[in-house]
Amino acid sequence: MKPQRIGLYLLMLALSINSFGQESERDSGNEGLMVRLAEIKIDSIYVDEYIVILKEESEASVRLEPGVICIYPMFKKENPTEIRLLEIYANKEAYESHLRTAHFKHYKETTLKMVKSLELIDMEVIDTESMPMIFKKIK
Repeated sequence: MKPQRIGLYLLMLALSINSFGQESERDSGNEGLMVRLAEIKIDSIYVDEYIVILKEESEASVRLEPGVICIYPMFKKENPTEIRLLEIYANKEAYESHLRTAHFKHYKETTLKMVKSLELIDMEVIDTESMPMIFKKIK
């Protein structure tokens, strides 16, 4: 399976797991999921070092924080200095809690000199109903 499809499948899986038995944020007025894409450009001299630190941070976030559903790092095939993160949090409070963790603070402090630009794009989920069917296909 192609890496970009795996990222899409992981997003769908995370959203489907969190959506069972819940109304959407739009329908219920509750906080609901917080989904975001981070677009990061890294100085080319730091790419390998940055990727090591990012992998450690994303793994720790998902493993240690119940409200972090997904932090899925990727880079553009044609340009490894352009990193993309798919971030899914149970709600805004989980995101804010994530920002206060030691592993996130370590990531932020150690990579500050490596990052040329950062754009955070908040996303709205379109279709959570069909997601459980998609993941039956992953083996």
